[in-house]
Amino acid sequence: MLATIMQAIDTTIANVALPHIQGSLSAAQDQITWVLTSYIVAAAIMTPLTGWLAGAFGIKRVFLISVAGFTVASALCGLADSLAQMVLFRLLQGVCGAALMPLSQAVLLRINPPERHGQAMAVWGTGAMVGPIAGPALGGWLTDNYNWRWVFYINLPVGIIAFLGILFFIHETRHARRERFDFFGFGALAIAIGALQMLLDRGELKDWFHSTEIWVEMTVASLALYLFVVHTITTSERPFLNRDLLRDPNFVTGNVLMFFIGVIMFATLALQPTMLQQLMNYPVATAGLVIAPRGIGTMAAMFLVGRIINRVDIRLLILSGLALTAISLYQMSGFTLVIDEQPIVVSGLVQGFGLGFVFVPLSTIAFATLPRSVLTQGTAVFSLTRNIGSSIGIAILEALFVENSQIVHSRLVEHLRPDNPLAHPPYLMAPYSLSTSTGIAALNAEVTRQAQMVAYIDDFKLMMVIALLAAPLLLLLRKPRVARVAGPVAPE
Repeated sequence: MLATIMQAIDTTIANVALPHIQGSLSAAQDQITWVLTSYIVAAAIMTPLTGWLAGAFGIKRVFLISVAGFTVASALCGLADSLAQMVLFRLLQGVCGAALMPLSQAVLLRINPPERHGQAMAVWGTGAMVGPIAGPALGGWLTDNYNWRWVFYINLPVGIIAFLGILFFIHETRHARRERFDFFGFGALAIAIGALQMLLDRGELKDWFHSTEIWVEMTVASLALYLFVVHTITTSERPFLNRDLLRDPNFVTGNVLMFFIGVIMFATLALQPTMLQQLMNYPVATAGLVIAPRGIGTMAAMFLVGRIINRVDIRLLILSGLALTAISLYQMSGFTLVIDEQPIVVSGLVQGFGLGFVFVPLSTIAFATLPRSVLTQGTAVFSLTRNIGSSIGIAILEALFVENSQIVHSRLVEHLRPDNPLAHPPYLMAPYSLSTSTGIAALNAEVTRQAQMVAYIDDFKLMMVIALLAAPLLLLLRKPRVARVAGPVAPE
């Protein structure tokens, strides 16, 4: 449980500290999100390897190495002095952290008898939800009272206690044989995901396809994806992506929906802290507190869904969740630079509640018609899809934010000319002025704030459209004869 809580908190605790990390490491707005996307991508790529590693080397050994590696990587993140170091150490943290939640589930299921599995998974799910709830508030408090480096140092005592607990109290498992793993398919997909993420992360910085680097990354991503698809279709041995998964319409549609949910869930968490602190001048602790209700809404919805999921059509539950998510994003598109905390808290609660109405029902219906022989691989692919959607969503929306900020800024300053009567007193009051350098600087700063607020609103509107466009996909889902929850799929 300590390992689960440590990994769950780390997915959100760094978000509210991003503006402080950005200033300390001298990173641009579109660069600082690499701190988030590098972790998500590394965890996404390594998650499918967890089952094979546990089977090959034993759960205890892999668990110990993962906890130790995650703890050391956290300390290195706290010591980072440059953006390159931070991204490298976050990659290491993601590689080690990918196995923590799956192995925590495996251990809990192994040490509890079948009649207690439901209770054990309920406790595990509660621990997994600590991250979205406690992460932003804890990150804000640590940053405000100490500094952003303690956001990572906080993992050290927890990791050490978890390591000692695993070492002394968990018994090793021996496996009679090692399952075959498709390393070629896995490697091709990993290269495709990594190259695509590099393209999206560095596209705005390199002026997209005017840069040779971007063309190289696109070529590598396309070639690796082509090799992965051809290999999956033609190989006679068991491929990394089992072809039986692609024959199940519920699973395929569920993955597409989870991709879109991943875009909305993590992109919002990446955008909001910077907006609150840099544009609205919220203290970092206050920013963490007003974001935390989002996690409370998700947890409340998941408890409610657990009680009604077998009484209501699952597709209606997912539709309700998407509708609530779209409503919350519509509320967020009405944010201004002078709003108080109430609209932020309310929209966060509504969005969290909506996302909670999607997670469990979507995983249930996606896995309900899968053959048991591919269920384990299906859960790994499902998690991979969510993480890819999250990293791609953050990269695209952050790039759009930077570009739209520049476009809106240029349009606003078009009217700030000496020949415009409205650009002079009494209409334009101090400290703003077109005749002094300090007045021009103050005017430019305010125009920049307004332009960035418009860019944030445009991003929220785009996510609202994504939520609405995802809803028709529910028509492709077939109602399972017997609803079966394949296991809690907690938002990471």
